Amino acid sequence: MGSPNNRPTRIFSSHHHNTPPCTRSHQIGALLLVASTFFLTRLFDHPFSTCPPSSLNHDHTSQNVVHFSDGGYLSWPQMGYGTHLSLKIYVYEEDEIDGLKELLRGREGKISADACVKGQWGTQVKIHRLLLQSRFRTRKKGEANLFFVPAYAKCVRMMGGLNDKEINHTYVKALSQMPYFRRSGGRDHIFVFPSGAGAHLFRSWATYINRSIILSPEGDRTDKKDTSSFNTWKDIIIPGNVEDGMTKRGAAMAQPLPLSKRKYLANYLGRAQGKVGRLKLIELAKQYPDKLECPELKFSGPEKFGRMEYFQHLRNAKFCVAPRGESSWTLRFYESFFVECVPVILSDQAEFPFQNVIDYTQISIKWPSTRIGLELLEYLESIPDEDVERMIAAGRQVRCLWVYAPELELCSAMQGIMWELQRKVRQFHQSAETFWLHNRTIVNRNMVEFSSWKPPMPLP
Repeated sequence: MGSPNNRPTRIFSSHHHNTPPCTRSHQIGALLLVASTFFLTRLFDHPFSTCPPSSLNHDHTSQNVVHFSDGGYLSWPQMGYGTHLSLKIYVYEEDEIDGLKELLRGREGKISADACVKGQWGTQVKIHRLLLQSRFRTRKKGEANLFFVPAYAKCVRMMGGLNDKEINHTYVKALSQMPYFRRSGGRDHIFVFPSGAGAHLFRSWATYINRSIILSPEGDRTDKKDTSSFNTWKDIIIPGNVEDGMTKRGAAMAQPLPLSKRKYLANYLGRAQGKVGRLKLIELAKQYPDKLECPELKFSGPEKFGRMEYFQHLRNAKFCVAPRGESSWTLRFYESFFVECVPVILSDQAEFPFQNVIDYTQISIKWPSTRIGLELLEYLESIPDEDVERMIAAGRQVRCLWVYAPELELCSAMQGIMWELQRKVRQFHQSAETFWLHNRTIVNRNMVEFSSWKPPMPLP
């Protein structure tokens, strides 16, 4: 047996006698082959796009930004999302579940969806309607990735259709009719709570839907409640419902004004409601009326602003101040983009949609709510107009993500929500009441096979 050190020599020498010498041409060809392989690999690692992307982020190599072309086309980042949308969502019918009709129409069934689609809580209706028309909707529960539970509970409550106690009871009754909710412990079920109350509108949310996916414009509520219903890892912040007349492309009820024609440095269009930050702004406007506009908004009567008049005032400043109200989110933040006014956030706990992919430092200002005073006005006054124009231009690109439009629109709030929902899909098909046998049969604790589960089922 020879020495191990001799083996490679014999092998290579044998091969060498049968191979032509390596010339400079061979070396150049090998380098070209390696370079082309590397280029093609990088090319196919990214999804194809028919539009040249222009990033909202200065770092054009970042994978964690959403790209927009000048035509409003959206290209979602591949990392964490995938190259294309691939979802199957089952939408419960109001007649198939005992209780859903009351959550949609009230105890007497007299509240219409058209009455609920208006105003800041209209997202509960718009998301439901758009999912019913969506290409991602499936009518087969067995193949669904996610399940959507429709309810207009906020509107129904505001219109007297159900009180708080009835809403709570009706949600529990409806959930007990859903075997798939029981199977997963609610992990694959989606609920919309469109107001500042968030899921707290359903008083027993923490017992029944604490694992479910909650869509809400409201984030942290620990400042008002002992616990927050918003969970960063499973829930989704959605845009507020901006007046349809302002979101129509090229036909908005109030067109933006050139900066040179805007009368005020900043404005706040809202009621005081006894909130500290709002009261400070109103007092500041009295001291500096030529810089900050804070008109007293009436609930009713001849002095009440109509929608047109409201937006005409909103567009008359460079900066639209958005303080917190009863809760941390404010519709004024979203409205400001459609009059091309830079939003100034005075709400420390505020959360915003699609934060994984939108750089909010490019389109807005967030200022500490504890420092409302002349210092704020002086800071805003120091910002050059070219910087204001730059922020407005960036906001003009991103605002399509605040519009609840059909899927034919390539950039919309629903497109953003669907991408975020895709990231929430989990194959958790087990709960405390779900068990399985050696042959993969799913049963409950009474050993009844899943296909034979009979509602109503006891909930925790």
